[in-house]
Amino acid sequence: MANPPLANQPLRDFVGRHDNLFVLTGAGCSTNSGIPDYRDNHGNWKRTQPVNFQAFMSDEPTRQRYWARSLIGWRRFGQARPNDAHHALARLEESGRCGMLLTQNVDRLHQSAGHRQVIDLHGRLDLVRCMGCGAKTPRNEFQNALGRANAEWLTLDAADAPDGDADLEHSDFSSFKVPPCEACGGLLKPDVVFFGENVPRDVVAAAQDHLAQADAMLIVGSSLMVYSGFRFVQAAAQRQIPIAAVNLGRTRADDLLTLKVEERCEAALAFLL
Repeated sequence: MANPPLANQPLRDFVGRHDNLFVLTGAGCSTNSGIPDYRDNHGNWKRTQPVNFQAFMSDEPTRQRYWARSLIGWRRFGQARPNDAHHALARLEESGRCGMLLTQNVDRLHQSAGHRQVIDLHGRLDLVRCMGCGAKTPRNEFQNALGRANAEWLTLDAADAPDGDADLEHSDFSSFKVPPCEACGGLLKPDVVFFGENVPRDVVAAAQDHLAQADAMLIVGSSLMVYSGFRFVQAAAQRQIPIAAVNLGRTRADDLLTLKVEERCEAALAFLL
């Protein structure tokens, strides 16, 4: 009897045929680390859309609600650890076949797994930035400041939501105190790109430069419903380089793909470990 085919042989072959992969990752890469994703297998929202940039900047109740939920959600988000998908992609980089990894995630788990060449397309949640003077503070330090100002909230718990949020519903947030920037008294915001906010031009340009040098693209755990990530797939298609995707369910780029593997990220990439 002939030997059965190896699991995910088409994906193995795709990776093996290319020397300079441009990898784009999304929320599906981190779900096995305990971080929920935003969308279902059809690409639809599972919950209310994340906070909007304009609302956060202009409306104090929106900021109170965001930071109260974040106070609860960060406790587990900040303890998340890389899973086998992150480790597999780090091994791919070690093998010399991944020129750059562009992630839509803000959890820094690729870096924690040892991946060196990473662009955080949407920023990083482990930093807080002053919108006045630009000073940056580690999120753990700001967590302590939030806790000191709102000690009564520390006894609460809630289900995890994506990106350090928590489903703290039916609460009155009007008494929640959000500390200002210690340097200038300015408004503090997580150092991530909110909905309605533009990705910095230098970040986009750096990713485009790396994509221009790649001989293929690999998408891992993203439905690509957000244009900030989808535009890189469009650019790869325009260059006519092969594009493979690992994702459970529909992606916005299904008609552009050379190969699609509908499997959990860590399982599909297990051959790299």
